Formats: sequence, C-alpha cells, structure tokens
Amino acid sequence: MPKTALRSAPPPLEGNDVAIVGTGTVLWFVGFVALVPFQGRLSDHGHGTWPWICLSGGLLGLIGLKYCTARRAAIRRARAAEAAEATGSGTGGDDGSDNGTGAGSGTGAAR
Repeated sequence: MPKTALRSAPPPLEGNDVAIVGTGTVLWFVGFVALVPFQGRLSDHGHGTWPWICLSGGLLGLIGLKYCTARRAAIRRARAAEAAEATGSGTGGDDGSDNGTGAGSGTGAAR
C-alpha cells in the first residue's frame, strides 16, 4: 500500500508532429543524396541497398507527413466545432428552434 495519495495522471503533451516527421523525412532524403555517389563502392562491399533504404524512408516519410497534416487539420476542425457548439449553446436557443440552423451554418462557414 503506497504511503502517499495517488494523483491523477496529467494530460498528455501535444508535440509538433508535422515538424518531427518533416525533419525525419528530410534527413532520409539527405542520406539518399549523400549515398548515391558512392553506389559502386557500397555495392562492392555488399551495402548497395543503403541508398534505396534511405529513399524508401523518405517516401514513407512523405506519407507520414500527409497523415500528420490531415490529423492536425481534423483536430483543429473538431476543436473549432466544440468551441462553436459551446458558444452557440451558451447564447440562448432554449426553445430549440435555432439549434439546427445556427449550428449548421456556423460549422459550414468554418470548413
């Protein structure tokens, strides 16, 4: 039994995924460009696949970059929709007549 009281876990930290994946992608392409001139020497020593591994890492990084930018945009849209919903429900509309049209037009304008 622990002697100290258990505390709740802090919220997760948000990192800049686009910058991290973008930096890694650039490094893979730099590795490819740096190794291509030495393709013959690398092949002689049994390492001829190294430049192509770097190229595939860069191409997969582009896919990851696309995914991260789409994820970031989806998170921003969700936060904007939550904010619009919070401000829309706080301004009134208790009779229920304005809920469908007011929230729908605000969400469409944000996209």
